[in-house]
Amino acid sequence: MSNDTESKKGLELKIFIFLTVFLAPILSVLLVSALGFSIWFSQILTGPPGAG
Repeated sequence: MSNDTESKKGLELKIFIFLTVFLAPILSVLLVSALGFSIWFSQILTGPPGAG
């Protein structure tokens, strides 16, 4: 049982590192990029704020 518990802890640590080091920053950059793109594209279609 001890070996099984250690392997689960090792797997949990690897998953945690993957989530915090790779997945969270990548998702953050993609989210901010998508928001910036949507604002940029909406301004192409409707013009800048206050123009009207």
